[in-house]
Amino acid sequence: MHIFFSGIGGTAIGPLALIAKQAGYEVSGSDKQNSKYIEYLQKKGIKDITIGQSYEDIAVAHNKQAIDWYVYSSAVAMENPDADEFRFVRTMNIKSTKRDELLNQIVKDKNLKMIAVAGTHGKTTTTAMIIWLFKSLGIPISYSVGAKISFGEMGQYIEGSEYFIYEADEFDRNFLAFEPHFSVITGVSWDHHEVFPTRDDYQDAFREFIDSSAHTIVWGEDFDYLSLPERDTISIISTSDPKINNIKLKGLYNRLDGYLAVVCLNKISNKSSDELIGSINSFPGSSRRMEEIASNLYSDYAHTPEKIKGAMSVAKEMADEKGQKLVVVYEPLTNRRQHFMIDEYKDCFSQADKVYWVPSYLAREDPSQRILSPDELIGHLDNPSIASAMEMNDDLKSLVKKHLGDNDFVVCLSGGGGKSLDEWVRDNFS
Repeated sequence: MHIFFSGIGGTAIGPLALIAKQAGYEVSGSDKQNSKYIEYLQKKGIKDITIGQSYEDIAVAHNKQAIDWYVYSSAVAMENPDADEFRFVRTMNIKSTKRDELLNQIVKDKNLKMIAVAGTHGKTTTTAMIIWLFKSLGIPISYSVGAKISFGEMGQYIEGSEYFIYEADEFDRNFLAFEPHFSVITGVSWDHHEVFPTRDDYQDAFREFIDSSAHTIVWGEDFDYLSLPERDTISIISTSDPKINNIKLKGLYNRLDGYLAVVCLNKISNKSSDELIGSINSFPGSSRRMEEIASNLYSDYAHTPEKIKGAMSVAKEMADEKGQKLVVVYEPLTNRRQHFMIDEYKDCFSQADKVYWVPSYLAREDPSQRILSPDELIGHLDNPSIASAMEMNDDLKSLVKKHLGDNDFVVCLSGGGGKSLDEWVRDNFS
């Protein structure tokens, strides 16, 4: 079967394409722009990737090898439900679905038990940590994670594995398509406002996800926030558990994510918490989660208030160890999100000595919404004097070089993909 992935450079579609290839399918795809993720997939053997998503582009791919199943990302459908590729597959009567249906098919065909990691923040790190623990125990697994990791692929299928570890994204209600054997909730706060217009809508989706799971691990704060019922299938853990203090990773949020992974593996493998904590303390991290690009220069994916505060806590610990000033370059993710979170910035950067704020990364935007400028967003900080509006240009490059020359700790926060701040810093400094 030939599966064509639209938006193959995305952090959810890309790993699924790898999994499909490893599971024995013929795989190709398209994206609107080239990126380092595309280059990564090509190096992993997915050669037939078209940069461009016109009617003619997909027709050429179909003529080269007939497409049996067209899989698209939610972002592609939301940007233009009548896009050229959609018109082509309708004309050719090609099966067309979002990624969840294909993944469910693979999980069913391969008789896998899904461990789903869901939450507003911490999904990628916790998923990667669970993968790390499985690998440390020598247990074969299949998985999908939304970042490159140094100890495996972004997506992997291993014949004969019992578990499939999945970073279950709530965007476009994707995670509601699954019935996990085990679910891990990393933390819940309202996000993706274009999909969930109210806080209640968002909470209802998580309650439905938990109801569909055979067993769930959840923090006590989220158990209360979601008004969950007490039942045997829900394990409630505490952020004040003294065992968390035995985790030596940098940053409180990393230690909490690590403890979630430890509890998950403790319940599945019956390995002791002490043994698992020993393994989690050697967790090497994942791409764009306080990833070192050059000496004293780091990239992180933080793009919501909770994620920003989590990244800042890690960066502050690392900078304080060497007595360094903490400098942040920040690129907001999507203009539409800024309209909802503008009043929540307040103390997000309170631990920084300096912030450089670049224009928002635009994706899936509402054309009727006014684009909020860096200066306007900076004005909602408790201490706006620490921040300056900048562009990603030679002036910013010179400033970053000066801070590095002064031995400052510089972290770039960006949730975007191709042409984002993350790519800019890699192109200019790695």
